[in-house]
Amino acid sequence: MDNNDILIRLRYALDLKNTDMVEIFKLGGVETTKDEVLKILTKTKDSYDEDENLADTDENMKCNNIMLDSFLNGLITIKRGKQEAKPGQANTPEPSINQTPNVNNLLLKKVKIALSLTSEDMLDIFEDGGIVVSKGELGALLRKEGHKNYKECGDNFARKFLRGLTVRYRG
Repeated sequence: MDNNDILIRLRYALDLKNTDMVEIFKLGGVETTKDEVLKILTKTKDSYDEDENLADTDENMKCNNIMLDSFLNGLITIKRGKQEAKPGQANTPEPSINQTPNVNNLLLKKVKIALSLTSEDMLDIFEDGGIVVSKGELGALLRKEGHKNYKECGDNFARKFLRGLTVRYRG
């Protein structure tokens, strides 16, 4: 599952409009236009199985890890409000996604923060998505990378989580 697919599924689950997407990117520190958002939300050719009838890459735009991180930060800001910087703290956080190619753990953490979800809410969302996750597994998915109990979130977990969000927020 690539970053564009994550954005497409998250946009659908939370029922975000294109203008909302532009605003969220802006709050996260990335300037985009409505046309660029539409190109990002177009499925890429490599997300399908060798289908030759799809649009070429000039009609879509690849969402890199920094753009996805900025979008998730903007989502937190739009849902929870802007957090004032503490004395001695930098105004803009360092991108937390530079060192790892796996963005699924970060997706879970930041959506949990943005939507003010408890662990029980997340377990229910996973169940709505069609997978049963224990509290221990969820804790391992939400841990910081490098912790001894850290577990990498696979694409299946991320898909089921986004499907559960869709069931919860769209009915």
